[in-house]
Amino acid sequence: MIYLYAKAVHIIFVICWMAGLFYMPRLFIYHTEAKGKGEVEYQILHKQFTLMENRLWWVITTPAMYIAIASALLMLYTSPGLLTLGWMHVKLLFVVGMVFYHFRSQRIMHALRDETSTWTSTQLRLWNELSTILLFAIVFVVILKSALNWIYGVLGIVCLAVLLMFLIKLYKTYRKSKGEQVD
Repeated sequence: MIYLYAKAVHIIFVICWMAGLFYMPRLFIYHTEAKGKGEVEYQILHKQFTLMENRLWWVITTPAMYIAIASALLMLYTSPGLLTLGWMHVKLLFVVGMVFYHFRSQRIMHALRDETSTWTSTQLRLWNELSTILLFAIVFVVILKSALNWIYGVLGIVCLAVLLMFLIKLYKTYRKSKGEQVD
């Protein structure tokens, strides 16, 4: 029964964690694009974005990550046989990627706060899609489990990544055609 409670908590806090990881790069994009405004307007926006990013990061995203990991460890503790399964190794590899993404995003947040970020809004748009790709990979591996099925799922995710990059470039071209400043 503990396993099922841990699983429920895990699912809830993975959703919360992902919500934060999906929204944070959008704030980074808006924060970066605010540099194109006048100095007075930028300073107001910079202060507001810094506040929003900090609250989202420290009140929702980071605590949700730790609770998701703690509940996952409890599930693995109560069902250690999961660690013998190949699909679990693949899933954990993608989870490590997600944790890396989390802490790299934290560094981006600090660089924006300190006004030392060198990321462009286009680079941040691409960065924003990485968490989506990792989430797709994790879900496909967990649901499909068999080696052949998750390999096809991962190949599908690579295709999704290529499609997302194409759509981001297309959006950038569209914004340029409307006369917007695009970096």
